[in-house]
Amino acid sequence: MSLLADHVLFIDGEAIILDKPAGLPVDQPRDGAMSVENHLASLTFGFQRWPLPVHRLDRDTSGCLLLARNPKAHKRFAAAFEAGTVTKRYVAVVDGVPEQDSGTIALPLKKISSAEEGWRMVPHARGKAASTDWTKLAVVNGRALIAFAPQTGRTHQIRVHALHGLGFGIVGDPVYGHAGEPMLLHSRFLSLPRGAKPPVEATASLPTTFAAAGFAEALLTDAGL
Repeated sequence: MSLLADHVLFIDGEAIILDKPAGLPVDQPRDGAMSVENHLASLTFGFQRWPLPVHRLDRDTSGCLLLARNPKAHKRFAAAFEAGTVTKRYVAVVDGVPEQDSGTIALPLKKISSAEEGWRMVPHARGKAASTDWTKLAVVNGRALIAFAPQTGRTHQIRVHALHGLGFGIVGDPVYGHAGEPMLLHSRFLSLPRGAKPPVEATASLPTTFAAAGFAEALLTDAGL
């Protein structure tokens, strides 16, 4: 895997947005595999401090990942995520075709755990509120390309909402779908406002795994995503 310095989509004195490759966890995993943390020293770009991730993407999710280049910026950016002022758009291929063209999934989510299956998130009346807007972009071979705009930032939110809200797991999802092929979930766009300053903003091109599944970059361009 190339150094993450080759994956920078946006950089200024406060922020870096990376196009994180699928398969690379943000935090050091228990299995000892390489993570974004192992690459932070190569992302200083002349600064003494290492940048720090502001949020998390799942290991098998690719796309826009925000890093802060100093502690003050990290605190402000984290507060923006908490306040819901960050615009996030994801795209995913689901293993079926929803009847509707768009909608909003509002299912509260709770973490459960068992010795047999480990932990996972499930819809639960006493869970944390979670809301995701979605739009169907294209259909190929009985699968649909969906744009997701999460309004909250719960763990595994899009993956669980796809399964329980649309009725179809994301292709390749080893927990909420069927493993055996790459998971087709991508953080396509991220924009964080900074008042009078220009926003921290970037768009990440689709990985080749989407094209291999029949969904080319042109589909997203045509859809304005």
